Amino acid sequence: MAQDLNYLKETPSQTAGPYVHIGLAPGAAGFDIYREELGWDIAGPNARGERIRVEGRVIDGTGSPIKDVLLEAWQANSEGIYAHPEHAGDVEEGFRGWGRVITDFDTGKWGFDTVKPGATPGRNGTTQAPHITLWIVARGINLGLNTRLYFDDETEANAADPVINLIEWERRRATLLAKRGERDGQIVYRFDIKIQGEDETVFFDI
Repeated sequence: MAQDLNYLKETPSQTAGPYVHIGLAPGAAGFDIYREELGWDIAGPNARGERIRVEGRVIDGTGSPIKDVLLEAWQANSEGIYAHPEHAGDVEEGFRGWGRVITDFDTGKWGFDTVKPGATPGRNGTTQAPHITLWIVARGINLGLNTRLYFDDETEANAADPVINLIEWERRRATLLAKRGERDGQIVYRFDIKIQGEDETVFFDI
């Protein structure tokens, strides 16, 4: 039997199908399936800290926006604490620190409202700069892509961040920085994710 296994062929890889967003975020796709959408409320109404909006596009190698992308986001609260059973009582009531959004089918834009996270503990006593972890899946991507969004106005914290410092080239580090702006009195951070090509976003193998 063990010898026969040597003749088995590798199972072909599969990409996310064109309807992945319907299964994972049906409400955003116009389907009233669940009583409550899973993962839309990232911070909750009781979260302390600076209220921000994060938005951008996912761009392919030709520079065109990809319009059938699903993104998941994880973050700490404004004090750098994640919503985890070990920290029950340390985060605000209703703070999830996790969300799921899809891109707009017409414009390719994605976005969510949250609070700006605080610095978090890293390995070996280090401190990580404020950041949001993103996971991206779309048609044509074999495996979900993992990246981080840092904030361009956290210069000092970013300079000491142990993960950013793993990236040798300054130009590559810049692909992880969301640019701060303001619109209608709201703080907006712009973060475009480039799947390939010039200035491709840094993705992490985790």
